[in-house]
Amino acid sequence: MLKKQFANTLKVLLLTGSLSFVMAACEGDDDATPPLPPTTKTVFKLSANANAAQEVPTNSSTATGTLTGSYDSVANSLTFQVNWTGLTGNATNMHFHGPALPGVSAGVALAMPGWPATPAGTHSGTLTLTQAQEADLMAGKWYWNVHTAANGGGEIRGQVAVQ
Repeated sequence: MLKKQFANTLKVLLLTGSLSFVMAACEGDDDATPPLPPTTKTVFKLSANANAAQEVPTNSSTATGTLTGSYDSVANSLTFQVNWTGLTGNATNMHFHGPALPGVSAGVALAMPGWPATPAGTHSGTLTLTQAQEADLMAGKWYWNVHTAANGGGEIRGQVAVQ
C-alpha cells in the first residue's frame, strides 16, 4: 500500500511540475502577438448643424446652417467651412464660443473673420487654438453661431461635435 501511495504522489508531483513548465514556457513565448500601439490619431473631423432652437434664448428664426472641418492637434490648427441660409437679415457677426455645453451660453472663444454680411452664404478659414481652447473643443464645449441685427445675441447656433 505504501508503494501505491508513493506512486500516486510521484504522479501528482510530475504532473504539477509539467504544468508549471508549460505555463512558464507560454509566458515567455516570443511568438505571441505584440500589443497594439496606442492611438496616434492627430486629425479630428468636426461637424455641427445650427438652428434657432439651439440659441440661448431660442428665437423664431427658420434659418439653418452647417459646419464641417477638422482639427489638427499637432499644429493646433482648426480648419472650418460654414454654410447658412434663411437669416432674418445680413449676418452681423460670426464666432466660435466656449466653453459651454448645449443649452448654456459662453463668451467668444475665437472670431471667424472675413464672413460675408449676407442672409445666406459660405465662409471658410483656419484658426490656431491654445491648449485650453483645444481641451474645450475636444470635450464638446464649443459652438458656432451667426448674429444678425434682429438677433444680436445669435440667430442660429450649432454645437461642434468632434469625431
